[in-house]
Amino acid sequence: MPVKPKLGQNFLVDTGASQRIAASIGDLTGRTVVEIGPGRGAITEALAARAAHVVAIELDHELAAGLRVQFLLDAAARVTVVEQDVLQFDFAAASAAAGERLLVVGNLPYGITSPILLKLAASHASLDRAVLMVQREVADRVVAQPGSRDYGLLSVTVQIFGPAQRLFTLPPSAFSPPPEVHSTVFRWRFAPRFAELGVEETSFLRFVRQCFHQKRKTLANNLRAAGIPPSTVAAALAQAAIDPQARAEALPIEAFAALWQWLQARGADEAAPCSESA
Repeated sequence: MPVKPKLGQNFLVDTGASQRIAASIGDLTGRTVVEIGPGRGAITEALAARAAHVVAIELDHELAAGLRVQFLLDAAARVTVVEQDVLQFDFAAASAAAGERLLVVGNLPYGITSPILLKLAASHASLDRAVLMVQREVADRVVAQPGSRDYGLLSVTVQIFGPAQRLFTLPPSAFSPPPEVHSTVFRWRFAPRFAELGVEETSFLRFVRQCFHQKRKTLANNLRAAGIPPSTVAAALAQAAIDPQARAEALPIEAFAALWQWLQARGADEAAPCSESA
């Protein structure tokens, strides 16, 4: 079956890695797992041997048909192949059907990694934890800590929905065709921190996007560019004991929450929306 580069298809051929990924999600006894981008079924097979039910979401028609044939002889009907774009998949409905929060496993296509992560974040109420394989550079950003070179909007966006932990990295030779980059597997546990931090989800995420709007600019400049008066920005930074020359990548999530709360209390948190994505 030919590879379709436009779909970002790099198939995992390292059997040991497939088993390791399936094991990394934890005990699957009696559980339902949603697999994103099963491709030729390497990870699917490892999951099906452990879980009660695997829902495999595959966009490619030929691959979906191949998976149905591959798992046709599964008498326990443990694998259901859904031919669909994962960005359109209804995780809430699948969770309701399973009667539990879902587990998610996936080798994410490089081209749409961020949209998939945002889709999972938006579906957090239906999800328990995920083990995801992404480009190493993306994983570096996902798990980065404040003050590091890789810490940014994606780091905060993922980590506000729960802790992310790097697991292991695979070389290009683990895939066919081999990509030009290494791939890293990380685990993400869905435990949103909005209530703990005292922030409202939609407004806070918009505020964080404003803070990171132009990474080379200081936090103060980004907030002023978002329409918050300079005097208010200065007062907010002083109240939070934040250096006026600090950039957003120096701040932990707790500091963003404190700034948001101070600005909200003064009606200054609603500023012009920014277009930058995670």
